[in-house]
Amino acid sequence: MNQDFLISAKPDLHKARAAWLAALVDERRLSALTVDAYERDTRQFLQFLTGHCGEAPGLADIAELRPADLRAFLAFRRGRGAGARTLGRGLAGVRSFLRHLERRGLVNAAAAAALKAPRAPRALPKPLTAADARKVASGEGQLAEEPWIAARNAAVFTLLYGAGLRISEALGLLGGQLGALRQGGLRITGKGGKTRMVPVLPVSLEAVAEYQRLCPYHLEADKPLFRGARGGPLQPAIIQREIKRMRSALNLPETATPHALRHSFATHLLGRGGDLRAIQELLGHASLSTTQVYTGVDTARLLEIYDAAHPRA
Repeated sequence: MNQDFLISAKPDLHKARAAWLAALVDERRLSALTVDAYERDTRQFLQFLTGHCGEAPGLADIAELRPADLRAFLAFRRGRGAGARTLGRGLAGVRSFLRHLERRGLVNAAAAAALKAPRAPRALPKPLTAADARKVASGEGQLAEEPWIAARNAAVFTLLYGAGLRISEALGLLGGQLGALRQGGLRITGKGGKTRMVPVLPVSLEAVAEYQRLCPYHLEADKPLFRGARGGPLQPAIIQREIKRMRSALNLPETATPHALRHSFATHLLGRGGDLRAIQELLGHASLSTTQVYTGVDTARLLEIYDAAHPRA
């Protein structure tokens, strides 16, 4: 039998773990996927401790854990190919289990609390090229057969790319904001209730005006500006599904998503000499460090061009 599928623990620890897993479902109402992940993470941890301690661990062994033991577990998992994100999630599962035992007076979870999770490298955003972004945002690039729906999609995409809005921010616009939009600016409330002023490009104004002209529904001031086919609020899944269709029809990369248009907005501004602080304000980032990831994108693109074009590269 494959030892990887055995739970190595003495009866007292095995019973405590089973009670914890049941509590995750019955008391904390965690999703089945989360519970499965925590079960797998703690199973791997107990299997490691069996080899680390020379025998199946019990509650007494867990009570004596030191940060060095947990670091050894992370090193063991890293040696088996686990990345920083996987290690961090695994440590979260172990910590949850140890805190459960601590609340019941069975162990001290200080060792887990003292250990920092491995820092995952920040993934670079994947913007579209300027040409691809224009395809997505153009009226000609839309695939919907209903003219008003095609105009609606184009208006949404131009706001994502032309104003750097999040999809939730674009779909959260109300009919009453049409006046401000026509004046060339929008007050957007983003994550954490942070409010920012966003200038709106003429091409976006034209796209929204065309949608308003063709839309068969009255756009009340206190109702969503963008409507679904039956007149209700337009759902993000509709826009996500539409851009998925466009990927094959317009030969776009798999990374083409509604959020990639926001990434493209920031990256293209930076590439044309935009000020990082100004881009931070336009995106509504609370911290400049969040915006600075786009400098990595720009540098990566420069290196690609260098490698492709320089005769000595």
